[in-house]
Amino acid sequence: MVVVTEPRAHDRPRTAPVPAREVSSAERRESRSPLRRVLLGLLFFVMIVPVYLLVVNAFKSQQDILDSPFSIPLSGLTFEHMSAALSNPQYNVIGGYGFTLFLVVTVDVLCIALAGPAAYAIARSLKKRTQLVLLYFLAGTFIPGAAVIIPVIYVLREVGLANTVTGLVAHDVASTLPVSIFLFVGFIRAIPVDIDHAATIDGAGRYRTFWTIIFPLMRPAVVTVLILNSIGIWNDFISPQILLSPSSGHYTVTTAIYAGISQYSTDLTKVFPNLLLAVAPVIIFFVYMQRHIISGLTVGAVKG
Repeated sequence: MVVVTEPRAHDRPRTAPVPAREVSSAERRESRSPLRRVLLGLLFFVMIVPVYLLVVNAFKSQQDILDSPFSIPLSGLTFEHMSAALSNPQYNVIGGYGFTLFLVVTVDVLCIALAGPAAYAIARSLKKRTQLVLLYFLAGTFIPGAAVIIPVIYVLREVGLANTVTGLVAHDVASTLPVSIFLFVGFIRAIPVDIDHAATIDGAGRYRTFWTIIFPLMRPAVVTVLILNSIGIWNDFISPQILLSPSSGHYTVTTAIYAGISQYSTDLTKVFPNLLLAVAPVIIFFVYMQRHIISGLTVGAVKG
């Protein structure tokens, strides 16, 4: 006689439980995706419209700009106004580019040379007073640059650097140090301290350890700082306009354009080409280097 028995509970085939949490999160992401697309589309539209108007109107006549600023009259486009902007007697475009590039390179080099060792000392120290120094630098990121420009003028006058390129460089270096030190400290803290101990055993001092071992590992953060500082200095108008008077004979890209088109503010055929010449290099630079900015800001955010 055959006895049929029901399988025990522990002998029954087990079915994989449905990952309720994963399904709910996936549904949540799917439900949010249309809203995310709409927001990204609106943000892209807001950002691209000014660039579109700047590029298109730089090659149009005054009447075409006033009648239809968003249109592209293929038969009416001309390079005459752009060539006139390049040979504008009010300011030298090449000279403005050269001085601004000199300013960017000088400030970047001095900022890295000062912010790197300072951030290394702060990141490797556990003393409370060192953390207070970090908070002091961090407080500098909340102070608008325009709010301190008048006190800076008085300080530069007292030290004999008013209306000089050296004074402008010193001001720009001081204004870029807070953010640079803050980013460097966060990145260095993600680097294991064992590397420092190994370098000490090999006979390397703190200075040599930083520049030969730690600093090469900071490449993403250094690139990010260089990009952010370069864009900020290139677009800065208030500092060079106030700290360098016209009698100094030095013009950055922004101050030169202001000097060249201020008396032609209603002549849009001079305004748009000059503005395009000013922002084109920085837009190309940002589009090409934006992936380095993102990677430099995220590396070291998660430790382990």
